Amino acid sequence: MAFTLRKKEILIDILVRLPAKSLVRFLCTCKSWSDLIGSSSFVSIHVNRNVTKHAHVYLLCLHHPNFERQNDNDDPYDIEELQWSLFSNETFEQFSKLSHPLESTEQYRIYGASNGLVCISDEILNFDSPIHIWNPSIRKFRTPPMSTNINMKFSHVALQFGFHPGVNDYKAVRIMRTNKGALAVEVYSLKTDCWKMIEAIPPWLKCTWKHHKGTFFNGVAYHIIEKGPIYSIMSFDSANEEFEEFIAPDDICSLWGLCIDIYKERICLLFDYYPCVEECMEKFDFWILQEKRWKQLCPFIYSSDYCFRTIGISIDNELLLARRGFDQGIADLCLCNYESKQVLETDIKLAVMRYGEIESLFAINYIESLVLFNDH
Repeated sequence: MAFTLRKKEILIDILVRLPAKSLVRFLCTCKSWSDLIGSSSFVSIHVNRNVTKHAHVYLLCLHHPNFERQNDNDDPYDIEELQWSLFSNETFEQFSKLSHPLESTEQYRIYGASNGLVCISDEILNFDSPIHIWNPSIRKFRTPPMSTNINMKFSHVALQFGFHPGVNDYKAVRIMRTNKGALAVEVYSLKTDCWKMIEAIPPWLKCTWKHHKGTFFNGVAYHIIEKGPIYSIMSFDSANEEFEEFIAPDDICSLWGLCIDIYKERICLLFDYYPCVEECMEKFDFWILQEKRWKQLCPFIYSSDYCFRTIGISIDNELLLARRGFDQGIADLCLCNYESKQVLETDIKLAVMRYGEIESLFAINYIESLVLFNDH
């Protein structure tokens, strides 16, 4: 049945409001609906609406589904118990479990999420770790080809993933170095399905440095790096392939308690290190990157009864905090409004992952989309 222009506009306005899983089911309704929902223009309209209106948003967490059952060994929780899941961003009820797209039983880690896509790979990255770009909403994924640019083994690998609006492409940025300081940077493009080695490495990166936490925003990968006594934020634009360095504020003297994320469309740093002068209170120091300079905001002060640790910042600019219970291998996820200081408990039991002396927790926002729908 042929649609008039007006009927088609009304239909699009209705369908674009639906979650991705419902739209996939509608593909069997008729050919015209299938052609419409599967078109690149509809996929773009759907994801843009979800992003701008924060529709069909979930919390993506690594958690303990059976947190009350403990064992007698050094790790009170079996590794098999850890589960990646989507939780409602409003009620915090579990929405769905996320199993590996290749049905692997090995634990995996998420290295970025954007517009319904997540980038997953091994828990401990190697230079040859397989990478998967996955849309769990529609159960589609793509596995980038193995890079042919690497001719040596690297001891340290960092991976970031996200969307670059300037070139309308999804990028994965992999930064690798050896123990002797040799450095390599590669960029994967979802549009071209290939890797590119970055040749021009700035002199200030051609040294021994340690990469730590990072984030991805508007096509730019950001990493906290440590060069001797100096802490910096390294940025790399995945489109124009330019590096930039931002020296961290002088007050940042340790990587412990340091978090980098996005707050109100700006790169920010949260630092849980210094004691609060107020009795029975704790604090996070807070900076945003504004016009290539760090601007310090008012510290976030809270009761010491909570004993929080910073995980990141939500899509609604709320602090994602973990109430410490690390000795038991769990931490309670809480959301806190930076301005009102109101704390909201979610009852989600995050898993505390340990890699030597490093403890890691994971909770981010995930937005449903149809991206990768037409991938074969």
